[in-house]
Amino acid sequence: MEELIEQLLSSLKGIWKYRWHGVVAAWLVALVGWARVASMPDDYQTTARIFVDTQSILKPLLSGMTSIPNIEQQVSIMSRTLLSRPNVERVMRMVDLDLDGKTTRDHEQQLDELMSKIKITGTNTYDIYSIAYNNKNPKLVRDVVQSLLTIFVESSFKGKQGDSKKAIDFIEEQIKNYEDKLSAAENLVKDFKIKNNLLLPRQGIDYGSQLLMASDSLNNAKLELTEAEQSRNAIKNQVSGDEPLLDMESSVSAIDNPEIDGRIAALNKNLDTLRMQYTELHPDIIAAKRLVAQLEARKLEEAQTRSANPDPGKNYSPMLQQLKVALTEADARVAAITARVREYGLRYERLLAQSNAVPEVESQLAQLNRDYLINKDNYDKLLARREVAKLSGELSSATEMMTFKIIDPPTVPFRPIGPNRPLLFSAVLAGALLAGAAAALLISQIRPTFLSPSQLREASGLPVLGTVSMNWTAAEKVKRKRGQYGFAACAASLFVLYGGVMAAVLLRV
Repeated sequence: MEELIEQLLSSLKGIWKYRWHGVVAAWLVALVGWARVASMPDDYQTTARIFVDTQSILKPLLSGMTSIPNIEQQVSIMSRTLLSRPNVERVMRMVDLDLDGKTTRDHEQQLDELMSKIKITGTNTYDIYSIAYNNKNPKLVRDVVQSLLTIFVESSFKGKQGDSKKAIDFIEEQIKNYEDKLSAAENLVKDFKIKNNLLLPRQGIDYGSQLLMASDSLNNAKLELTEAEQSRNAIKNQVSGDEPLLDMESSVSAIDNPEIDGRIAALNKNLDTLRMQYTELHPDIIAAKRLVAQLEARKLEEAQTRSANPDPGKNYSPMLQQLKVALTEADARVAAITARVREYGLRYERLLAQSNAVPEVESQLAQLNRDYLINKDNYDKLLARREVAKLSGELSSATEMMTFKIIDPPTVPFRPIGPNRPLLFSAVLAGALLAGAAAALLISQIRPTFLSPSQLREASGLPVLGTVSMNWTAAEKVKRKRGQYGFAACAASLFVLYGGVMAAVLLRV
């Protein structure tokens, strides 16, 4: 500890010995530093604050009809991308800064400097954004901030019009593609139906229903043919003079009675229809059987009555002529029904022959219809989406979706915000004092002297026998006092100059 104190005292003595060198160095550093601070240009700054009101009445009104743009996110992204290179270059053109750049390098330097000095801040709770810029030209400061405000508002109003236009163009292209697909699908369905017209369902009736209907028609036609043949045979018997066996139950069908035969045929047809739906114990079937039996009994009774009173001139009576006419009509009816049975049989056989091909045709038709319906459904959805996209684009560009309120407009600043000259002047003074002390200490180390016997003993390693004290004359004492007064005056004048500089700066502010 004693060695440290002794070394400190030795350094102080060395600084004091070369104090004039230190004062000169301090004066030089102070003058150069203060001149440099005084020559620094003023730095002006202006700040603009803007409030973005994103709560619009259009949101709840159009909810569900279209996609509502996220205005908050849109404005937030715009605030973050405001300092992009294209926007900053646009600001340079708006304030004519690009005219100062003669070369590409100068332009890049101006661009980097402008981007580094622009500050944009925002709040999460409230949509308030601040734009600040500082420069030595106060008018340029105001113009730059105003240009940034203009770009911010214009870009926000544009919203997502570009994206909406791209979406609409894409949907339009897809609509055209689906129109071509629909046209191709319709042509495929049309050609397929023309090619397989006989195998396709008609009026909503499938192949199974057609086969069942053909079978029913064939059975009904066969039944009518049997009835017609029985009726014709009965007429033949009447014409040929054969008497029917009226006492036998099986001969009832051979008796000719057109009125009762017609009613019995209608009842038998109705009975066949009922049997296809119900059992033999159904009340309607039982009632129909009973009515048929009654009609057959009546027919037999009337035939017995006619046979008991034979017409002796039947071969020459008009009745015979009528029977012959009826026989001719019966033959014609049998022939017609026979042709009908043959046609129904051919249809039924054709449907049976097509039983393997029809399911494949129906499957292919279902596939074609399914593809067509899918394309048509997508086409209809695209048409609806196009209208939604158009409405969304118009909604994004609507000024009512957001309102801009400038809280603090940019102004031309009258007072600079920097540099902080009082602080810099004080720092220069402190640096000058340290530089002076360092200079004196450095000289004392370059030109060392032994200021005490102990330093000499440590340096030489020899014992010191004694010391000789300086005996100052009166003239030397006066000279020393004058030197001390001069040193004090130089040091005091340095602080006086510092005070004057600080007073000038404060008065200017």
